[in-house]
Amino acid sequence: MSKRESIAANIVATLTAMTTPVQAKYITREPFDFTKLSNAQFPAILVQSSTETREDATIGGSDILREGSIDYQMIGYVKATSLDTARNQLVEAMENALDVDRTRGGYALDTQIISVETDEGSIDPIGGVIVTARVQYNFTRGTV
Repeated sequence: MSKRESIAANIVATLTAMTTPVQAKYITREPFDFTKLSNAQFPAILVQSSTETREDATIGGSDILREGSIDYQMIGYVKATSLDTARNQLVEAMENALDVDRTRGGYALDTQIISVETDEGSIDPIGGVIVTARVQYNFTRGTV
């Protein structure tokens, strides 16, 4: 399994294990229609690999060390009477969970939340957030 895949799998496992201040009920890397979820499946999170940049960290030879910076978007959905509070709790839970091990199980150099966006009420009665985490990692060329 590549480091990219291992990092993505670690993010899903980390979010699956989070419990405070809220526990996600449905987490996947496959797109889904949030309007078809039952109330028991909220909060729900879709984890997707996003933009990546790469550059050489060493020069020459067959074992060139490369550095990558990849963004993972975690699209969260909540359903509650107070959507803004529910969105905030989900963001807090995700950030707290991801901060426990910023190395993503040893596959990454660092993980940082770089942005949080909300739906601003556009999908009411469901609330949505997009939390973007930037993960920095390195790898030897040909072993991604």
